[in-house]
Amino acid sequence: MTGMSDAATAPAADPGERITELWVDRTGTRRYVGRSSRGARVEIGSADVDGVFTPGELLKIALGACTAMASDFTVSRRLGDDYSATVRVSGRPDRGDERYPRLEETYELDLSGLEPAMVERLIDMIRRSVDATCTVGRTLAAGAEVELGFEPR
Repeated sequence: MTGMSDAATAPAADPGERITELWVDRTGTRRYVGRSSRGARVEIGSADVDGVFTPGELLKIALGACTAMASDFTVSRRLGDDYSATVRVSGRPDRGDERYPRLEETYELDLSGLEPAMVERLIDMIRRSVDATCTVGRTLAAGAEVELGFEPR
C-alpha cells in the first residue's frame, strides 16, 4: 500500500459536497461494526460467524450495488420505475496473495418484453452507464492508492 506523495495530485473536493464520515468499531474478537455519520451500520466479522459480512463480501456487495445504481436511470427509462433487478457478484480469493484476482457480476433483469434489437441496445447502454459512473468499479479497475495513518490515543 502506498500513500500519495504530493497532495496536489489529489482531486479537489467539491465545496458543496456533503462528506459522510465512515468508521469501524471493534465489538469483539474479529467482530466489528461499520458506521456512517448518516446513521447506517453494518455488522462485520469472520466467515465463521453468522449474521455478519466479511470485508470481502462487503467489497462485492459495494460493486454490485454500484453497478445497479449506475444503471438505474437508464433501465427505468426503458422498463419503468417498478422494474426488478438483481446483480450477483462472485469471485474466489487468492489466499496466497490475499486478494480477489477476478470479480464477476451477473445482472439479472427481465427483458422479455423487449425486441431483440432493443435488448442488445439496452445492454450496451447499461454497460456504458456502469463504465462511466460506477465509482466502485472504476476505482477497482484503476487500482486506488491506499494510505494507512495512525492516531495513537
